[in-house]
Amino acid sequence: MNNYAGKLILNQSLAQYTSWRVGGKAKCCYMPKGLKDLALFMSGLPEDEPLLWMGLGSNTLIRDGGYQGTVILTLGGLNEITALEDNIIRVEAGVACAKMARHCARQNLQGIEFLAGIPGTVGGALAMNAGCDGGETWEWVTAVETIDRQGQIHLRSPEEFSIAYRHVGHAREEWFVAGHFALEQGEKSISLQRIKKLLDRRAATQPTDLPSCGSVFRNPKDDYAARLIEACGLKGHHIGDAGVSTKHANFIINSGNATAKDIEALITHVQKEVREQQDVLLIHEVHIIGDPIREACEDV
Repeated sequence: MNNYAGKLILNQSLAQYTSWRVGGKAKCCYMPKGLKDLALFMSGLPEDEPLLWMGLGSNTLIRDGGYQGTVILTLGGLNEITALEDNIIRVEAGVACAKMARHCARQNLQGIEFLAGIPGTVGGALAMNAGCDGGETWEWVTAVETIDRQGQIHLRSPEEFSIAYRHVGHAREEWFVAGHFALEQGEKSISLQRIKKLLDRRAATQPTDLPSCGSVFRNPKDDYAARLIEACGLKGHHIGDAGVSTKHANFIINSGNATAKDIEALITHVQKEVREQQDVLLIHEVHIIGDPIREACEDV
């Protein structure tokens, strides 16, 4: 038997792990108990095993047919925050972005307050260069730690990645397990006040009380996806229980019992309408993963 310290779950519904609260079952889920345990688990996986990494499950749509592979659930397992130097901290991938922002503020470190408005984990923020309120994750990164399929940990520099708006590209098959962030000296009370203002503004302008994935579409150059969607009269438009938020048009909410199929259909419909009415192709930043549910065959 394998000596894993984490939790292995077979045939597990992913709906409870996604912020949209939809999605089919995964063949296997693993909740590691620390980085060494994750490395041990990875070293025992087949070379061709499909892998999906999830933190808070935001920015991800799992189709109703599920995922025929292994899902690594980092939240709660990769949760260490440590000081490397006076203003450099190491944060593991499963730490919630909001938790990191508050931790830094309390340590009189500033610059990363915007992460409080990102509904995800540090691993996801690194993977997509998450940002809001004028800040982006990789502005503050001095190094990252990645893991490969053999469970080997690598220390990589930002120069080894292609960093762009909501995109981080690299050639190797490796996944982020920690980031090193060089921050500025600040004052706790000022940083905490910035975080409070950001969260108050977010609550006033975004549907934070309903299941969503955060922003669905990237903002086109010199424009805003929400403005374009609203200009097309799509606020409040529903397919099943999936709806374009009336509070913020770049959010699609699950107003009850939406399926992943409903949400994906609404994403496609919004893209079509904006392309036809505004001559702009919106690119979704949400990752659509897994298999559609198999419809029952009528001719048996």
